[in-house]
Amino acid sequence: MNAGVIDLFAHDPKTDEIVLVMNEPRPWDGSDERLHQLQEKFNAYVSFLLDGELAEAHPDLAQKPARIELRCQHRRDPHAVGLLGLIHDHLAFLNIKMDVVVGTGGSPQPPARW
Repeated sequence: MNAGVIDLFAHDPKTDEIVLVMNEPRPWDGSDERLHQLQEKFNAYVSFLLDGELAEAHPDLAQKPARIELRCQHRRDPHAVGLLGLIHDHLAFLNIKMDVVVGTGGSPQPPARW
């Protein structure tokens, strides 16, 4: 997981939202290092949305609502669920939606308390 790279950026015409996708193909291992990597990736995505990078690169999309989607191939461990719940709450405060999709073609899964 490279924290400095947005894995996928798109405009969803159905919801009229900016969608930033991060892919996590590795199994969850409960390590602090993995959680730190995940947090850094979310920080980079939020920075892109809020610190002017989006407005500079795509001024026509800058005022649209945003959603960050975490796509992972494996079910989350309890440590990841807890961190994702905190991230979800923080993003909601910033008016950014968050979805977690588990597995290929999976449906969105709640991170925690959501």
